[in-house]
Amino acid sequence: MRYVIVGFGRVGHRTARILKEEGHDVTIIEIDAKKCDRAREEGFSVIEGDAMDEATLDHADLNSADAFGGLSGDLNVNYAACIVAAKHGCRTVMRIDEDYREEIYEKYAADVDEIIYPERLGAIGAKNALLGGDFNIIADLTADLSLASFSLPEDSPIIDLHVSEIDLPEGAVLYAHGRAHQAQTIPLPQTVIQPGDRVSIIAEVGDMDAVKQVLLGPNRTATAS
Repeated sequence: MRYVIVGFGRVGHRTARILKEEGHDVTIIEIDAKKCDRAREEGFSVIEGDAMDEATLDHADLNSADAFGGLSGDLNVNYAACIVAAKHGCRTVMRIDEDYREEIYEKYAADVDEIIYPERLGAIGAKNALLGGDFNIIADLTADLSLASFSLPEDSPIIDLHVSEIDLPEGAVLYAHGRAHQAQTIPLPQTVIQPGDRVSIIAEVGDMDAVKQVLLGPNRTATAS
């Protein structure tokens, strides 16, 4: 698959490297010349320029991209670039570094497919480490691991269960949960699952079908992001 990523900083760099290790085609859009040089040295296709300039995005051939990540440290750049990518039919993922007011979040969430908070994921890892859990899984994503987010239908087998009662395959981790149309946060063990909730799971690639059966039932398929 082909992916286009804006930003080759901490988040964009790591995401691009993981995708490349899995055999995907990754194009980087970056305005900083030194970061462009580093990306080229690592074997990435690079477009040097401002991602807020639609002419720069045109060079990325968005019509052939499967998904687009606005992963720079600038929210305005990420948002503007994602809006253009969406017009080309790309799945769009946008990075936000701070917890904005709910109405601001909802404004952005309505225009992109997914919003990620890198600091929140780091907080999840820190919480699990403090509680004695092993959360190296989030720092060591490789081709053997998959990360997916599911919207739960009314007939999901886990409706009305507490998070602590969900029987996932061994090694799979439910690392985030949110009510419908709300941001996902660190799940509490006693949180009760409701229809329309979203849950995010990290599991081995080979276990994802089993995860879907736990969350959606054996005879149902769903789109996982």
